[in-house]
Amino acid sequence: MKRTIREYDAIVLNPNDLCGQLDFARIFGRVKPVHLEIGSGKGTFLVHQARAEPDVDFLGIEWARKYYRYAADRLGRWEVANVRIIRADAVTFLTEHVPAESIDCLHIYFPDPWPKKRHHKRRLLQQANMNLLIGCLRPGGEMRIATDHAAYFQQVQKVADTCRNRLEPIPFTRPVGAREGELTGTNFERKYIRDQRTIHTLALRRKDA
Repeated sequence: MKRTIREYDAIVLNPNDLCGQLDFARIFGRVKPVHLEIGSGKGTFLVHQARAEPDVDFLGIEWARKYYRYAADRLGRWEVANVRIIRADAVTFLTEHVPAESIDCLHIYFPDPWPKKRHHKRRLLQQANMNLLIGCLRPGGEMRIATDHAAYFQQVQKVADTCRNRLEPIPFTRPVGAREGELTGTNFERKYIRDQRTIHTLALRRKDA
């Protein structure tokens, strides 16, 4: 018998209910560090990391309806109290609803590479969006990135290099859900490893000044 997918009110943020910038203290009922994952897929990172770090609050953004519904159901069934998820376009959501200097860590694992040249303008990790991403981070906040797409990774490195006055490279920290031989432990990574693709990672820290 096919299990019914549910959206749990305690987990899901409804974009239609949002007006202006988020108050994370109100959303989570406390003041703790906030980690934001862009492109949560089926919620594998969120469910493992949020359970391992109960003193950190996690917010996931996923646009693909199929993956969003799966992740929302999964997080709700696990009753992970320190995580919320929303279905939204990442750039629009960050621009309209995430306060400046409010995020302690951005997790961006396997963003859509938009491999065709005419679609490159849709990539999240490009020069046009980098100021937005950096602006969301607290001073000292981190950005952790993983991709299987070599050309996209080269672009990300070039973009990060142009921001070296604001960002500094740091070692990449593997999430707790990563198994032996994995770097992020996400469903996408496991698929790409089976396809024998190379996984590229980059971690950056926002400078204090």
